[in-house]
Amino acid sequence: MSYQNQQLVINKVKECVIHANQQLSHTFIIPDIFFNQRGKIAGCARLQKNELRFNPILLNDNLTAFLDEVVPHEVCHLLAFTLFGKVRPHGKEWKTLMRQLFNLDGQTYHQMDVKKVAGKQFFYQCLCGHVPLSIRRHNKIIRGQQQYCCRRCQTVLTLVK
Repeated sequence: MSYQNQQLVINKVKECVIHANQQLSHTFIIPDIFFNQRGKIAGCARLQKNELRFNPILLNDNLTAFLDEVVPHEVCHLLAFTLFGKVRPHGKEWKTLMRQLFNLDGQTYHQMDVKKVAGKQFFYQCLCGHVPLSIRRHNKIIRGQQQYCCRRCQTVLTLVK
């Protein structure tokens, strides 16, 4: 774990919040920052707690992407919540803040290599082919709690036997 990288992220969060305060004539509070996000998620904003969580493994492998994209992305979630209350996570309010403050389009998903952080996968199929699901999603299907559909062809995923 690189503490230098974590300090760079902390500084970038502060820089983003200060920039938002200046641009929007508001007083946003610097959030609490943790490096305990697990799995394939790069970062997570906990709105009611005003905190940000970042994945330390993905951070160390993708420092530039974190500083340029992930940090502003997560900060904008907190800003949108503070300004507008509960809104769609990647809705128009969030997208407007991303563009206005950081000149970013605001992607919903990152493109980082997640081999180091991916857990056990189970393969399901649809009309398009095979789709890997996490053990959590697999267990929900097995327990009858959830069904998942392919994002491309919209058919229900079935376990490959």
